[in-house]
Amino acid sequence: MSETNTIINIKRINAILYFAKNIKDCGKTKLFKLLYYLDFIHFKKYGFSVTGYSYIAMPYGPVPKELFEQLRTDNLPKEYEESFFVEKEAKDEDDKYFLFHIKPRTKKIDLDWFSPSELEILEQVVEIFKESTAKDMVEASHFKNQPWDKTLKNGKIGDEIDYFLVHDTDSALSLEDLKERYQLQKLLME
Repeated sequence: MSETNTIINIKRINAILYFAKNIKDCGKTKLFKLLYYLDFIHFKKYGFSVTGYSYIAMPYGPVPKELFEQLRTDNLPKEYEESFFVEKEAKDEDDKYFLFHIKPRTKKIDLDWFSPSELEILEQVVEIFKESTAKDMVEASHFKNQPWDKTLKNGKIGDEIDYFLVHDTDSALSLEDLKERYQLQKLLME
């Protein structure tokens, strides 16, 4: 694993721990949306995602494809399993559905791995969503003309959500700058 990928994994773990500690009832659905907002807000403002995840459009909104598959197949990397686990509980005896909670195995969250801009957005996302329900977050991710909505207008469930769909008239960076920074980040992650 390259040094860049090691740093990305450390950031991913610490972002998950930060959300689990600071967000009320942080389950899988909420975690997926929190990571999405962290990455897409930071990308729109600075031209880089924080976690490097690719997101796909699923029925309940954007999902980080790699983490989704790892959790679905119960195949988290060792360093993730050492840091947190997913607690599964039935809603009630007759209900076939389950609630999932992200539970830290450690109290230590190392925010030193994040740049000032990444910390800014991490804290911003927590401030916005700390009391939100999973349903609220799903609804917010489905807003008209947002990346998830735009992806489904031209595609289908399971399609990758293009980071460039966040670019609009409010974007701090030009589309060309975003593309240049995106390519740089991809090169660093190889």
